[in-house]
Order: sequence, then structure tokens, then C-alpha cells
Amino acid sequence: MSEETLNPREIRRRLGLNQQQFWGRIGVTQSGGSRYESGRTMPKPVRELLRVVHVEQIDLADLSREDMRVLEYLRKHKPELYETLKAAAREQSQSSEKRSLGGGAYAR
Repeated sequence: MSEETLNPREIRRRLGLNQQQFWGRIGVTQSGGSRYESGRTMPKPVRELLRVVHVEQIDLADLSREDMRVLEYLRKHKPELYETLKAAAREQSQSSEKRSLGGGAYAR
């Protein structure tokens, strides 16, 4: 999703959140968020937080500075390993989702 197509109101509605819940997760007041939803230009840091938290679904509380340093190191110095790990994590996540969705049918 590019910056131009990042529509906060659409994302918020798709997630089923009210403005206070949605904007509060990235440190923006409800009234500030309402202005962004009405067309006011979002500063780049707010846009990036919105993307990371609501589009990528990353819980910022789970990240540490050290995690970010490791990621940056892998991206710059070990790009093949970074891509391999990223693919493995994506595959594991998809497998977990399939098991959780199908688990109820086999539980009987």
C-alpha cells in the first residue's frame, strides 16, 4: 500500500475501530485523527506509524531497539539471510493461521 493510497478512514472502518481506538494506538488524539480522515495532510511519522500498526499489524510494544538493530544489520550485511528468515516467518505465520481457522473442524 503506497502513501498515496493510505486512506485512514477506510483502514479504520475495515478494522472495525472507532476513531479513539484507531488513532489512540499511534498516539494521535481523536480530534487530530478526524482531521486527517477529513483530508488534512498527515506528517510522515504519523503516516508511517499508521502503516506499521494498522496495515502491517505490528504491535509496537513487542519491538525493542535491539530488534530493530538486528533487522537493520541483516538487511544491510546479510540480505540473503534476511530474505530467507523473512520467507520462513511468513510461511510459519500462514501455517499458524490455517491451523487456527481449520482447528474447529477437527476438534470433534
